[in-house]
Amino acid sequence: MKISSRGEYALRALICLGSNKNQLTSIGEISEKTLVPINYLEQLLLQLKRNGYVQSKRGVNGGYKLSRSPRDIIIGEVIRNLEGPLAPMGCVSITSYESCPLEEGCLLKPLWALVRDTVADLLDHTTLKDLLDGNIIKK
Repeated sequence: MKISSRGEYALRALICLGSNKNQLTSIGEISEKTLVPINYLEQLLLQLKRNGYVQSKRGVNGGYKLSRSPRDIIIGEVIRNLEGPLAPMGCVSITSYESCPLEEGCLLKPLWALVRDTVADLLDHTTLKDLLDGNIIKK
């Protein structure tokens, strides 16, 4: 699992929108606050809209806002929708399993499974509201 700029920038955009308390925010303002180029941001916002995280309004007074409460936006879900599985290796992926030639007796598989489970647990128990409130739980 690697979080690319796509996942990072999408989360920045969601944080920006979540900070604006359900007000429409122009793409220019989002770009300025997140340091994401407008052309790339347009693609990300379109995908976030398709996935049901944001809504948009066209026109002079248009812009974007969250379509769900920040407490209902789970970071693990966002990352999976944008980046794919959270597993570091295909042999431990739950949704995109890939066989490995060393499957039998592989001593690394338990490690990769633990990494997958730890990352998934953290991201699946973190909401956009947690990020906005600075409430990241350390175990």
